[in-house]
Amino acid sequence: MSDSEERPNPPRRGLRKGLYLIPSAFTAGNIGMGFWSVMESLRGFQLLDNASPDLVGAAAHFDKAGIAIGFALLFDMLDGRIARLTKTTTEIGIQLDSIADVVTFGIAPAVLAYVWGYGGTLPEGSDLHRLAWFLSFMYLICGAFRLARFNVQASRPRILAEGTPKVDKKSFVGLPIPVAGGLIAALVHFSPAPLIHFGPERARLYSGLLMVLVGFLSLMMVSTLRFSSFKTVGTRSRSMRTIILALSVGMLIFLYSRYVLLAIVISYILHGLLSRFAGIFWRRGDSTEAKIEPNPVSRSSR
Repeated sequence: MSDSEERPNPPRRGLRKGLYLIPSAFTAGNIGMGFWSVMESLRGFQLLDNASPDLVGAAAHFDKAGIAIGFALLFDMLDGRIARLTKTTTEIGIQLDSIADVVTFGIAPAVLAYVWGYGGTLPEGSDLHRLAWFLSFMYLICGAFRLARFNVQASRPRILAEGTPKVDKKSFVGLPIPVAGGLIAALVHFSPAPLIHFGPERARLYSGLLMVLVGFLSLMMVSTLRFSSFKTVGTRSRSMRTIILALSVGMLIFLYSRYVLLAIVISYILHGLLSRFAGIFWRRGDSTEAKIEPNPVSRSSR
């Protein structure tokens, strides 16, 4: 075989290696959006820590922080799907994606909730302020635990560890941390003005509600509730409907992002909760029918 016939092979191998960089590039974009969100949150908090706080400027920075988390959520959805479509899933890519999620959907939303919400409304050093600080920390810890549990389940899907639910590709065990961070980001994007903008009394009320929300999201992430993964969406032959639906949702987000994003995240969480409760009542109904089923043998013996 001549040298000219052997030349096409190295470029093909190089092209194959280049495909592995595409999912990692989206993961790097995920980390970059998380870093941008943290920086915008800190910049907005600086404008509030003055004798005459700039509420308008702070709201603009908080809005950018929420938007950055929203773009990171898009990157997080694309990197895994692209890796599966191109069959370039690697162990280091999975670990890098988890680290990115801790930064973008763990640290960034926790900081954003603090600086936008209860950090500026509750008196510093008070019991409520310390509780709010603790809840933000617990949100981060629960999110990291959720990612660690997911990695363990993904690495050994057929071996069930003690207390580890069986892996189902169609659903996630526990609320995914991107959804939890996305809810906080969507809430800030819906109303970017800091809570101190509403006055002392209403600001404390809203801060209390935000603390409850952060605690609720923390518990949902470490729970065993099942939430749909949507990994099978678009894999069937009738994927044209999925494409049309995705384009329609994308246009709605572009036109009414403040309302549509919040509605999508809330609907996803409520779907998982209602599905769990509906499953509980369904199993109870089946068990009740089994108990009251008549026994024809006992009747004939009387």
